[in-house]
Amino acid sequence: MAKKFRGVFTVMITPLDANGAVDLKALAAFTDWQIREGIHGLIPLGSTGEFLSLSQEDRDGVARTVIETAAGRVPVLIGTGAEDTREAVRLSRQAEAMGADGVMVIPPFYSTPTDDELVEHYRQIAAAISIPVMVYNNPATANVDLKPELLARIAEIDGCDYVKESTLEITRVRDIVRLAGKNMTVFGGILGFESFVMGAEGWVAVASNVAPGVMSRMFTLAADEKKYDEARALYLEWLPVIQAVGGQAYVAGSKSLLTHMGFQAGAPLPPRLPLPAAQDAAMKALVERFGLRFSV
Repeated sequence: MAKKFRGVFTVMITPLDANGAVDLKALAAFTDWQIREGIHGLIPLGSTGEFLSLSQEDRDGVARTVIETAAGRVPVLIGTGAEDTREAVRLSRQAEAMGADGVMVIPPFYSTPTDDELVEHYRQIAAAISIPVMVYNNPATANVDLKPELLARIAEIDGCDYVKESTLEITRVRDIVRLAGKNMTVFGGILGFESFVMGAEGWVAVASNVAPGVMSRMFTLAADEKKYDEARALYLEWLPVIQAVGGQAYVAGSKSLLTHMGFQAGAPLPPRLPLPAAQDAAMKALVERFGLRFSV
């Protein structure tokens, strides 16, 4: 397997205008800023991008805007997860036709498929496209847990070359590397620094929406330069920001921080609500404390 993707990839917010419509002009500016700040890759239409709340037209616009704005400067993976395997195949083919470098696919999240059904789901998607698949394990949101032993089976599928491992069990990274590392590259999800130490070669991060340069530097220190003490110090310094966009606040918190940074991210899409006033004020304080700024 050619390890094409590596580093910190932002799972991007989807900016909205004052009327709640997707703001593609703002998205293009956000994409360009991310790249100028040193991010290693971009993933629109993930959970943080509110993909389940967007119309098909909006999803198409988001994918096309990020791909065209990135223009090959960094890899772009499109979130193409769906409950129906046929729809996931269609979305993945469409992403490839648009010029995506890969797709990120969460498993079916309602039907609670068996292990054999999950393997077949990913087999059909990978067989339909020629770009890599990043399998997305997030049992808290998907109601499906892709454990290391199952991921080892999925890793045998040609094209299922990556996994985003989003649990708080750091031993998962260790075990995926041990069981499937020859076929599958691990990206951390919730845990960044800890995943690097355990052998992950990337991080699909929420916090890099607001601090792409810092989060990318953390990876470089740990994974490339092996300066773990410096990486840990940077991680602990920025932990308040990482935690601020964790848990249920990952969408509203990210958008609040970005708005206070000078980027009009807009509100979350319903049923999500904006942060309460006290939490929003805390986000503003973080922006001021860390000197976070968005620049065109």
